[in-house]
Order: sequence, then structure tokens, then C-alpha cells
Amino acid sequence: MVLVSGTGSNLQAVIDAVQAGELPNVDIAAVGADKHDTYGVQRSAEAGIETFVVNFKDYEDRKDWNHALTEKCLSYAPDYVVSSGFMRIVGEEFINAFDGTYINTHPALLPSFPGAHGVRDALAYGVKVTGCTVHIADAGVDTGPILRQEAVAIDDADTEDTLHERIKVVERRLLIATLADLAKSK
Repeated sequence: MVLVSGTGSNLQAVIDAVQAGELPNVDIAAVGADKHDTYGVQRSAEAGIETFVVNFKDYEDRKDWNHALTEKCLSYAPDYVVSSGFMRIVGEEFINAFDGTYINTHPALLPSFPGAHGVRDALAYGVKVTGCTVHIADAGVDTGPILRQEAVAIDDADTEDTLHERIKVVERRLLIATLADLAKSK
């Protein structure tokens, strides 16, 4: 199962890898989003994958939304839930339901530069190398066991956008390799 909030470029890479036979043991049970009209949901619908939306704005509070998201995801009985640009912090109920099986990608070499602005923070700090991380998400912010990481050099001319695009290329490859490894072990 994959959760998205935006364009779903990582999701598309996984869909493409599944369709190309690069992930023969991976089946995307469903794609869910936290808001309507995301391109990620459109991508999955076009690929014939079941989609759903648990719109954050439809709930009184974060706890109610988190409960609804947890229940909806559990209904698919996924082996793993992949946060693919899912820009909501899930609560304890969700983390406990998918303990050890909630996978996140992050555009920095964790534990450096956690949070929503990893690329911007790396540039502001002046590091010469950043990268991306695939990890098991836990109750912390971008904490949890690291599954894979790869460095990306920062060019002097990089902007937040250009660097983030280069990181995304590596992120897609690492996510696919991680999913292949996890599928072999199931």
C-alpha cells in the first residue's frame, strides 16, 4: 500500500517497476491520499490500482483522521505501507498498527536534517553532501531504523528545486531496491 499527498513521482516509479517485472513479488494493494485531487491518486487510478482518500479536512481533529486512516489502511491488510511523499504526520494508533512496516523516504541523510524541509535545511547549513534515506517510520520525526541511504553531492549552483530533483532520482531507485529486498524476505 502506498500513501501520497502530491504528484506521486515515487509512486509512479514503483508502478513502473512493478509493471516492468522489476518487482515481481510486489503488489500495490491500494493507494491512499490525505486530500482530494492529488496527481498521485490519478496516477494510481490510471494504472488500475484501487484508490481512496481520507481527507484530513473532513475530520474534527487529527485523532479522528488518524483513526479513519488507520482503519482504512488495515482493511487492505498490507505487508508494508509506503509513505511516498505523504506529508502528514500519522499518530500513535497508526504507528502501532503498522509497527516495523511503515516505510518512509526522506530527502536527507538521516539523522541529519529531519523534518519537512530537509533539502532547504541542508543548503542553509552549507553542507557539501546530502542525500536520501529510506527508513522504517516510528513515532519520532524522521527517526526509526535506516534501511538504505545514498549521498548526493551539492553543486555550488544548486537551488532547493534543482537539488531536490536530483535527490528524487536517487530516492526512487533506493525505494525500489528496498521494496525488492523486503519482498524477498516475506
